[in-house]
Amino acid sequence: MKLNELKFEPGARKEKMRVGRGLGSGKGKNCGSGNKGQKSRSGGGVRLGFEGGQNPIYRRLPKRGFTNFGQVRYAIVNVSDLNKFDEGVNVTPTLLKEAGLVNKEYEGVKILGNGTLEKKLTVSANKFSKSAEKAIVDAGGKIEVI
Repeated sequence: MKLNELKFEPGARKEKMRVGRGLGSGKGKNCGSGNKGQKSRSGGGVRLGFEGGQNPIYRRLPKRGFTNFGQVRYAIVNVSDLNKFDEGVNVTPTLLKEAGLVNKEYEGVKILGNGTLEKKLTVSANKFSKSAEKAIVDAGGKIEVI
């Protein structure tokens, strides 16, 4: 079987209704648009959210909050979570993701200093807190800022 030999099952596809082809077709004359009015005209209809001149819901409801488009979000990993890895391993963001410590990398990974580190590791990440740097170096490991 080849791709060009594939056929749809009978009844799987329905032909498009041809409008404006006489009264006997069931969609003749006005083509199912009704008689007069804005919706029967060519290009007629109202924009999305228009409520017939009534004050629309997006204007009636109060606006709250602020979205900071310049915000940089990091996936957070604590130093205590790094004990999961074997001694001497180079811990990278991809390795953290494979281990299940990070779901989404966002704009990078930040290591925080919560907990203690008992193993000597080389940790590569986008950001480190001061306490995380101290904990990794005190355990005999190294830090690499990506």
